Amino acid sequence: MKKQTNFLIIQLVFVFSSFLAIAQNPIIRNQYSADPSARVFGDRIYVYPSHDILATEGKGRKDWFCMEDYHVFSSENLTDWTDHGMIVQQNKVPWVKPDSYSMWAPDCIERNGKYYFYFPSVPKDTTSIGRGFTIGVAVAEKPTGPFVPEVNPIKGVKGIDPNVFMDKDGQAYLYWSAGNIFAAKLKSNMLELDSEVKTLGDLPTKGLKEGPYMFERNGIYYLTYPHVENKIERLEYAMSDNPLGPFKVTGVIMDESPTGCWTNHHSILEFKKQWYLFYHHNDYSPAFDKARSVRADALSFNPDGTIIKVIPTLRGIGVSNAAKEIQIDRYSNISDKGTSIAFLDELDHFKGWKTILNNSGAWVQYNAVDFGKKSLKWVIVRAMSANGGTLQIRTKGFEGPLIAEVKIPAGTNWSDIKIPVKKFEGGIQNLVVVLNENNKNVEVDWISFK
Repeated sequence: MKKQTNFLIIQLVFVFSSFLAIAQNPIIRNQYSADPSARVFGDRIYVYPSHDILATEGKGRKDWFCMEDYHVFSSENLTDWTDHGMIVQQNKVPWVKPDSYSMWAPDCIERNGKYYFYFPSVPKDTTSIGRGFTIGVAVAEKPTGPFVPEVNPIKGVKGIDPNVFMDKDGQAYLYWSAGNIFAAKLKSNMLELDSEVKTLGDLPTKGLKEGPYMFERNGIYYLTYPHVENKIERLEYAMSDNPLGPFKVTGVIMDESPTGCWTNHHSILEFKKQWYLFYHHNDYSPAFDKARSVRADALSFNPDGTIIKVIPTLRGIGVSNAAKEIQIDRYSNISDKGTSIAFLDELDHFKGWKTILNNSGAWVQYNAVDFGKKSLKWVIVRAMSANGGTLQIRTKGFEGPLIAEVKIPAGTNWSDIKIPVKKFEGGIQNLVVVLNENNKNVEVDWISFK
């Protein structure tokens, strides 16, 4: 009866927690999130991240990673992301030490119509592994849950950051880390090891290695992982013709964070004939890198199969609908001087950002906006300027058609200015916003078309 009651509670959480976010980077905007495991199930991408929270008195370790549950998010277009609610909570897992706040990086995979969610934590009983983490599984009939945790963790596994890879022949492998990176075959029940544990030793020996993620493309097996080559983690990879190696260390997927976020953790997948890298950064918490946020950017390969290094962007992935709010602070490009980005509210970073056009001629460009086929007659700009100013809105770059010229009234409150569109062109366009000559200090929250 107790198990059934917990099952119903999880169902209720699922029903009442759905949240739709229209986002670029970061893609999750209603909470801190990290360590994204992205999977394609059916015609949607599902992202299973860890959930950072801020430790408080009696709730986690101050100034350290603090995580008590997991959510799952999904999208069919890479732009609109739905939070399907909490799927696993630490104190509802039989084997997890209560109030340990150590629900670190997870993974999820489908087999024979069931979904297996793998997650690490600190166990109540440490007699078999000693101090540290182990890894357990929760099972569901749908990718969004409800997930029912197994009573015991996986026997023979000590460590964090589980990743499951399903080879073409149906053999499943479990990868995890604990100083080194380890791997073993899984039984078809996906709950037990089916081989001896192998230490993957053909990897860098200096610096921390963790967060393994395996994928296959054109017969090449890619073992990817964060590695501290210098002071903070960068994403690297090694290649092999076998999921258990030997591996050849090959290159860097993403360099160290330029702003000093110490960790990175990722997944890589193909969706609708394009490859993507999901990773994290501390966008909402620039002063504290234990509160992170999931991002995604496109990834591509050289003809020989090596990975082209990914340069992180704010624009991220997906095509934005012109009829919805376009957050131009998630820009594709900005002018070198005169344009800056700031939080809308320094007391609540989850309210997002604003674009500040400081000097005449300052500009921002936001790519891949879908104007559709039906004529859009109005543009709405949410803006503010103490002295007033005028914005030019163009498509197809600076030489493209002027579709609107928006006068921002002088004032210290946000205004939604609505004016007719001068010229409409359908399809996917790049949007450019420019501050007119002899103007300065205009702030823009978002732009939309109706």
